[in-house]
Amino acid sequence: MNPLTRRSFLFASSGAATGSLLVTGLAEADEATVSDFAGSGLVTGQPKPLKHKEIPGFLSAAQIAPHHTAHYGGALKAVVAADSKLEEATKSGMAADPAAFAHLKRTINSRGNSVILHEFYFDGLSPKAVDPQKSLRVAIEQRFGSLEKWSADFIASAKEAAGWAMLVKHPVNGKLYNIVSDEHAMGVLWMASPIIVIDTYEHAFYIDYQNRKAEYVEKFMAHIDWSEAERRFS
Repeated sequence: MNPLTRRSFLFASSGAATGSLLVTGLAEADEATVSDFAGSGLVTGQPKPLKHKEIPGFLSAAQIAPHHTAHYGGALKAVVAADSKLEEATKSGMAADPAAFAHLKRTINSRGNSVILHEFYFDGLSPKAVDPQKSLRVAIEQRFGSLEKWSADFIASAKEAAGWAMLVKHPVNGKLYNIVSDEHAMGVLWMASPIIVIDTYEHAFYIDYQNRKAEYVEKFMAHIDWSEAERRFS
């Protein structure tokens, strides 16, 4: 059997019914082995374990645990169930209720994006403040003028985002973008590969910060795992 590649992961995880999951952007490195995806919930059907159960000074265990279990885990359950129903109905040749099929497909799209983005978010957190890695830092400086200007733009994007904000790389032109996604299936820059992801839904911060979203966003910047970001970028 061929090793799992970014392209084969795309088709294995999304199924024939979707084709619109955010993870499609990761197909840019066609033949790269993606051991980092082997533990994804979209592959195993089980929640990916947390790297850090708490981030001292940023997120408590009381904040992270329900976020991981209820929101990430709930999204995974929903996409697995919808995908199973859709696959069974499609393969059986049963006459489809267009509305029911559309609902299942939208569930796979939205919940599948939620699973992927949550995994990028949790895996991208660091208990310690670390310096950006060289090649990504150079790319950020070239694109945004300086690391500080990128940071200001990312913070502004995250403060305004109702769902997600992320730094992504687009394979068509190789450019970096800070993008805003107000819902799991909205705001997607097609084919873009996430590098840094912040969850800005209230469930990501309310236990620790209540309505102080701006404080949460600003503290996030000191807890980016730049080694992980560099790996995603390269």
